[in-house]
Amino acid sequence: QVQLVESGGGLVQAGGSLRLSCAASGRTFSSYVMAWFRQAPGKEREFVAHISRTGGSTVYADSLKGRFTISRDNAKNAAYLLMNSLKPEDTAVYYCAADRFRTSSTAGNYDYWGQGTQVTVSS
Repeated sequence: QVQLVESGGGLVQAGGSLRLSCAASGRTFSSYVMAWFRQAPGKEREFVAHISRTGGSTVYADSLKGRFTISRDNAKNAAYLLMNSLKPEDTAVYYCAADRFRTSSTAGNYDYWGQGTQVTVSS
């Protein structure tokens, strides 16, 4: 089992950048696929990106390619989401998620979730 805690959210102006962190408990972090999702008010949870166990493979939502970068540091039990050129429509609660078995863009396939961190982009 793994516990996840996100941090790094906040208020930023449009065009700015933020780096979110996801700290994981446990000694088997490297055995988990990691992902980021986001949820804006009144909307469904949306896939952002996922990364393989070694970090060698990443997949992004088409609309976010080129602006967001997912990474991980297995030695630090952490995953990250670097967000550049932020837009007001990126405003949402951002969640990290983990799964033992497969990468997926479907939220329901992830067994472990953090509590989320709020990102607000002002125009």
